[in-house]
Amino acid sequence: MATIEREGGDRTMGNDGRGPCPLPRSGGSVPYEGVWRFTAPAVDASVPQARHAVRDLLARQGVPAPDDLVQGLLLIVSELVTNAVRHAALLSPMLAVEVAVGAEWVRVSVEDNHPYRPTALVADHAQTGGRGLLLVREITAEAGGACDVEHTASGGKVIWAALPLKPHGG
Repeated sequence: MATIEREGGDRTMGNDGRGPCPLPRSGGSVPYEGVWRFTAPAVDASVPQARHAVRDLLARQGVPAPDDLVQGLLLIVSELVTNAVRHAALLSPMLAVEVAVGAEWVRVSVEDNHPYRPTALVADHAQTGGRGLLLVREITAEAGGACDVEHTASGGKVIWAALPLKPHGG
């Protein structure tokens, strides 16, 4: 189960497929704008849970994202949550996933309390792992978006990727 953070207190998200609830809107100009955030334990089961919650949220809110953009976002969420589970769980038993949608972009981020700030390594084709952040950077760049890793005020980190809702160059 994951905890959904919302103004006025926390609620628990079950496995009903409804996903996270929106935080109050910031006066957006389109109905799908908003910010949604949920927490989950840093365990393997949280990877598909986070992916499904993001997919369902985008569909429920009617975000006008083409299928290839949604698939890229879901792959990014999977990679970022997997990294938090594999590399941060010891110091960060919980992680947070945030989805922010604007009129022309969507941003996904994963936050944990581990202080190590990873970098996207150069691909070593003999290696069978360790290319998740490189993949995130490639998907983001191909879509014309941006991604980064930032420190949090609590000493952890947040890794985010923002992609435009309109096709790159279009």
